[in-house]
Amino acid sequence: MIFSKHNIFSRISGSENYFLVNLLNGNADILNPQEGQMIQEYVDGKEISLNFLNNLKEKAYIVDKNEEDKLYRSKYLDFIDARDKDEIQLFFVTNYLCNFACTYCYQDEYANANKELTHEIVDAFFKYINTEFAGRKKYLTIFGGEPLLNSPKQKAIITYILEQANTSSLEVCFVTNGYALEDYIDIFKNARIREIQVTLDGKGSVHDKRRFLKGGGATFDKIVKGIDACIQQKLPVNLRMVVDKENINGLPELAQFAIDKGWTKSIFFKTQLGRNYELHHCQATSEKLFSRISLYETIYNLMKHYPHILEFHKPAYSISKFLSENEDLPDPLFDACPACKTEWAFDYTGQIYSCTATVGKDDEALGTFYPKISRKEEMINAWENRDVTTITECNSCNMQLACGGGCGSVAKNRTGNVCSTDCRPVKELLELGFSAYIEK
Repeated sequence: MIFSKHNIFSRISGSENYFLVNLLNGNADILNPQEGQMIQEYVDGKEISLNFLNNLKEKAYIVDKNEEDKLYRSKYLDFIDARDKDEIQLFFVTNYLCNFACTYCYQDEYANANKELTHEIVDAFFKYINTEFAGRKKYLTIFGGEPLLNSPKQKAIITYILEQANTSSLEVCFVTNGYALEDYIDIFKNARIREIQVTLDGKGSVHDKRRFLKGGGATFDKIVKGIDACIQQKLPVNLRMVVDKENINGLPELAQFAIDKGWTKSIFFKTQLGRNYELHHCQATSEKLFSRISLYETIYNLMKHYPHILEFHKPAYSISKFLSENEDLPDPLFDACPACKTEWAFDYTGQIYSCTATVGKDDEALGTFYPKISRKEEMINAWENRDVTTITECNSCNMQLACGGGCGSVAKNRTGNVCSTDCRPVKELLELGFSAYIEK
């Protein structure tokens, strides 16, 4: 019998108590200081209370290795089977142009091909996805650049895309800076809009210092009007705040603003926090950027002083939020990277990519859907085969089923190899999450 290789054990932040989590067997417990000490003694090879030992065996924290290996294989096959039936998200980039000059844009050096999105290219895209992903549940996300530029030509092509999406019975999402959102409301009324992702990086001037028009000009007030219009028309809004050390202290003020606007009470409003980080190219200096854990430590401390933040956004802290809200653990995560499995990206030049992190980079293209269909099978296979069973470093890591190997694109940027790690600070996040949501 061994201490399970999938046990995650640590002390809860700001507490004398400990937690013990095992995603393979689906158990999670809070341990008092004496129990935590016994866990440490057992790991060190010392004898512990027989009753406590039996309890650990009953909950499969102490296991027969062969039996655990069998369970792992069974759960992995269940995961692959479920993923093969999952809904696919298909991104389509209408252009790499933008009316903003955000300080941290990772696309600002992308070449804008001297090509215009036409009905012919749109038709080729829908023909490809309806053939390649026939029988699969799927939805479309329109991406950029900025897809909602306020021009007659762009409105016409967006209208045509939405008409084709309706014909294909596809729901549609948009990722937009939100500046021209109001001007597209009437167009959206005729489509199956699943969600519109809009970014606000703080209230008022905090946002405007980071996300401003090319040539200068504030954007906050106009975006707010667009969000109001969407919620009024029952168009779901996913408000994203991109955070770094420059604007994190504006989170409480933005949260209060959203609460005062009544957004947080609406069923058509949700939020996410996105960490500003180096992706390919990024203008923000590294001194401004948080590591994953330092960001969530900062949010944890802000929530202590400004508890209303939780009405605006409740961070996941790895699996902590899920556990607190469901009183159960999520299924083991054998793969955190959806690229070429449940996510594909396409652009107006006719190229195919693995995901939004690679779209627009010519050397990352996996083929074409226009003017002819082509596929780089070796590159596609590398993305399709990436999970914790094929990443060598994951094999011996007890965090693997909560981390899932992280982002394949970030891993490739770091090592040159898709099948390498983008490690998540799971244990440290759980230490914070158990303190914030579960222990009390």
